[in-house]
Amino acid sequence: MRPYFNKRGYIMSIEQELMQRSESSCELCKSTNDLSVYEVSPSDGSAEQSILLCSTCKEQFEDESKIDANHWFCLNDSMWSTVPAVQVASYRMLKKIGNQDALDMMYMEDDVKAWADAGISTIDSSIIHKDSNGVTLNAGDTVTIIKDLEVKGAGFTAKRGTAVRNISLTENPEQIEGRVNGVKIVLLTCFLKKS
Repeated sequence: MRPYFNKRGYIMSIEQELMQRSESSCELCKSTNDLSVYEVSPSDGSAEQSILLCSTCKEQFEDESKIDANHWFCLNDSMWSTVPAVQVASYRMLKKIGNQDALDMMYMEDDVKAWADAGISTIDSSIIHKDSNGVTLNAGDTVTIIKDLEVKGAGFTAKRGTAVRNISLTENPEQIEGRVNGVKIVLLTCFLKKS
């Protein structure tokens, strides 16, 4: 790690600055084992755009196939950090694991939100989602349910005519995600009509 001047004018490494800022613990899960610097892209390599992560958190950030949603309950605390880089990392992982409830509670300044969104991979643009009439669906659209749908595990039926606002697209062109009765569910596009 290259040395630099911190806010107080002292020369120290980025790792030293992050150790001091995080009190020698992972800035997401608070583990004190096997810590290393993780640059939150896009980054200029400074301490302000880096965080200190344990090996478990870092591995799951770098390899999405190893994500364990149970590990990320720690984000319920770290998402409230005052450190922008920690907020961005929390936001991105909450997006990856699909925790919309926590995302809805999160507050970030506009520039921090733009940074967080800049590093999120978008759904493959070659995947086209179409409703029951063949109309192309886009993220953020409003759709209407055209048939009563029993929501397994949630104990209710999504009624015909219910509007689902601000939908999210998935990797599967036959499915979208949206909120019905305050619950985020996956809906088949063949039972939807774009409003």
